[in-house]
Amino acid sequence: METELATWHFVVAGVLFALFGVLAHVGRAVFNVFPDKLSDTPAVNILVSSDYSWGDYLWGVEFDDAGYYRLDSLRNLRLYVVSCVVGGLAAMLLIDGAGLGIAALIDAGVNGFVDLFWQRIDELRG
Repeated sequence: METELATWHFVVAGVLFALFGVLAHVGRAVFNVFPDKLSDTPAVNILVSSDYSWGDYLWGVEFDDAGYYRLDSLRNLRLYVVSCVVGGLAAMLLIDGAGLGIAALIDAGVNGFVDLFWQRIDELRG
């Protein structure tokens, strides 16, 4: 069966990309051992810190007083989620085969869940 790219694939992919953005946000905040922001000067932070970049400065990423990425910042969460959704959907639209590949993965996942559901129903009956 050949997979065709439909609108609902973009909706499901957008939700999955948003969840990936949430995981990336939590991962950066929780698993960061060293502080990102070492001083109040962006150039020094970019040169010295391995996790601080010009993007952090330009987009206004929030850090706590010790220089660590803030987990409780809705701005940081929004930046990660929006960038993942926009980047993922743009990749689906602009890269040849990426949209069809993601649609095939979504179809395989949905079919797997449907098969698992009917297997559990058969186990309950038998």
